[in-house]
Amino acid sequence: MKTNQLIKFLGAALVVVSCTNEELDLNSNSGSLEEKDLNVERAYPDQHGETSEMFYGGLKVAVEEIDGEYIYEGDIIFQKDMLTRTQELLVFEQGEIAPEDRSVGRTGGRWPNNTVYYQIESGLPKSYRVTDAIAHWEANTSLKFVQRTNQSNYILFRQGSGCSSSVGMIGGRQNINLADGCSTGNTIHEIGHAVGLWHEQSRADRDNWITIQWQNIQSGKEHNFRTYAEQGRDGDEYTNSLDFGSIMMYPSTAFSNNGQRTITKKDGSGYSTQRNGLSSGDLTGIGNMYPGNGGGEVYENGNYYTIHGVSVYRWNNEWWYYDRNQSRWRRVELRGTTWYYIS
Repeated sequence: MKTNQLIKFLGAALVVVSCTNEELDLNSNSGSLEEKDLNVERAYPDQHGETSEMFYGGLKVAVEEIDGEYIYEGDIIFQKDMLTRTQELLVFEQGEIAPEDRSVGRTGGRWPNNTVYYQIESGLPKSYRVTDAIAHWEANTSLKFVQRTNQSNYILFRQGSGCSSSVGMIGGRQNINLADGCSTGNTIHEIGHAVGLWHEQSRADRDNWITIQWQNIQSGKEHNFRTYAEQGRDGDEYTNSLDFGSIMMYPSTAFSNNGQRTITKKDGSGYSTQRNGLSSGDLTGIGNMYPGNGGGEVYENGNYYTIHGVSVYRWNNEWWYYDRNQSRWRRVELRGTTWYYIS
């Protein structure tokens, strides 16, 4: 079966939209990011945690535990109930009864009707970072951002120790954390995660365009540079080349232990990253995720989705799951919150 990935959206040209009130924040004292870190968002810039492999949607991921949170690739937050330490039975045979106490995780899904509900924490410093970032998203995509009244699924923009977010709508309140040093561009990046984008440099075919310089990576941070293919998600992308201009791209010196490049082009040279706005490739991906008709959640063929704790694949308008016990793809269907094999 030819597979495809939901999790990066790529291209070459850059759409630059002005961040009206500031470009980069370098003068804050509380929770500031150093200048070299402004294009590599981190949940906890000055802390290191224990790294362990856990399971998300049936797939193994390497996460770093810091201050009771599970951090993936520097700035992506997994809630504890989204992960398990052992691989659990996630899809059941016909006639089997799913245990009532099983973990179903949370849905890492799209925001229905192209609408994202949000709230800004009272007293968040420089709240224009949020309103400017939202204005950029609304001006360039079909997404609408609506201030929350009583909606149960929403984003809370709040002060944090770094820049971080969950990926996709996970259900309930989810936080986008912004230290004082997080810029409007960093906020655009974190909103990208919250609506479903992952990091650009981890796409499955990235080795066609870049080389990871493992010797220059900080000890204990190597897991941030694994491809999604190495973690069980393989296949084609929405676009056919890596987008160095993506706002979701790591800089060339991300997590460096010596100031040298950790990511280079194939010829050994570096590259520039930006936090000004969504690139044309970012917009291609978002356009596929959230079509302009806004007609509810659209599941596109050739993409992975994590639904009720299970990573499933959409193909021929049907759901498929790779049964590792039988070493083959099997068709599945969702009944309530439980997945069952039907072939």
